[in-house]
Amino acid sequence: MTKQAEAPADPNWAWAVYEPSPERPWTLSLAAHLYRRAAFSANWAQLQQALSDGPQRTIDRLLRPQSDVDAFNRTYDEQESIAAGSVDGLRAWWLRRMIETPHPLLERTMLFWHGHFAVNAAGVKDPRLVRQHVQLLRRHALGSFSDLLQAICRDPAMLTWLGADANRKALPSEGFVRPLMETFTLGPGGFTERDVREAARAFTGWFVLRGQLRYIDREHDDSVKHILGRKGSFTADDVVRILLEQPATSRLVVRKVYRWLISEVDEPGDALIGPLVESFAKDHSILHLVETMLRSNLFFSQAAYRRRIKCPVEFAVGIVKALEGMVSTTHLAEDAARLGQDLCHPPTVKGWAGGRHWINTATVVGRQNLCHSLLCGGERYGGKLDPWAVARKHGCATLESAAEFLLDLFLQGDVEPGVREALLANVRTAAVNGDEAALLSFAYTVTTLPEFHLA
Repeated sequence: MTKQAEAPADPNWAWAVYEPSPERPWTLSLAAHLYRRAAFSANWAQLQQALSDGPQRTIDRLLRPQSDVDAFNRTYDEQESIAAGSVDGLRAWWLRRMIETPHPLLERTMLFWHGHFAVNAAGVKDPRLVRQHVQLLRRHALGSFSDLLQAICRDPAMLTWLGADANRKALPSEGFVRPLMETFTLGPGGFTERDVREAARAFTGWFVLRGQLRYIDREHDDSVKHILGRKGSFTADDVVRILLEQPATSRLVVRKVYRWLISEVDEPGDALIGPLVESFAKDHSILHLVETMLRSNLFFSQAAYRRRIKCPVEFAVGIVKALEGMVSTTHLAEDAARLGQDLCHPPTVKGWAGGRHWINTATVVGRQNLCHSLLCGGERYGGKLDPWAVARKHGCATLESAAEFLLDLFLQGDVEPGVREALLANVRTAAVNGDEAALLSFAYTVTTLPEFHLA
């Protein structure tokens, strides 16, 4: 396990592009770190290619894949129309897409926004609207935050979930406007109750009728409103513009992306994230913000390394991707839900708390049970993941070499020497006895080590 370090205070060094050097070499550990944060993890071939290509070319490929993403999307969109007849089908379809996508950063970013712009399907009661919401997130996930926010304000699923599907002139709804300010943009304390009331009046006229967004002009309050120090006959679009102009909005988004990509342990100071906040306020480019963080010295420093706890989806999908297989994503969605992350059902409008909230006595046992189901056979996943086959594919001829391969694949050496030696000693004993099934138990043990829970 690497020694933890605090985030540096110098923004010039932190956000400069990382260049490998003898003092800070490009290693298997850093390649895996990049893939954990940007792609749900990697298989062995991807790690080896990353080692060969270096960090910047690997990041280029993650940001802008050279494979035919459009063809993949067309195929999956056809499958989605069938799978999304129910929310359970949509969850399974999305997880399969996470595993097979040639653009994993897009799916990772979608999952991030799914927690930020949280919509619970149980409150929407229409799988078709939930599907449209997921499509909205994918369409804007790495685009403009301004466009994403505008789209969210016109999202029937979001408005229905928050009880803002009927916004009459005589009865303005605050159900959407309050989280719009408190959770999506300004943050707590960045507005007054009057701001909420006045902004709600700006949203009057918008309705969700039979699953369709409709604007009824006679129901819009076109009188003068006072919002965040501005005065005018504001509409919903004006409210979004005003919110985007507030420095607090850019700070909130940058801090949240920092927690997702860099570290959820250390709260960054204003001076450290200042350059990113200033840049984001100018263009609201999500891709540029993500790219700056992924390429940075800080991202590849000890201050960011294994400084996040994997969410259940990251944990489960990472195992499947590393072992180059496919399993029932219907079951995988159910198991992720039992671990606290039920896709399409975030618990509140604030999404999932994340961090240490992912880990407790029950979820640790649940993660162990999931690993056992995935890796040690059984009816639930049908033995679809085969560590031995993957190890042999990559040149391992003995049980011990296969075990060492799995340690590098899953942990890249980030395990205490005494633990490593004890694990390998058990494998040597199994090899003498001809017990090849021991490799399944070994893989299970490795994926239940504390280090594997960290991204």
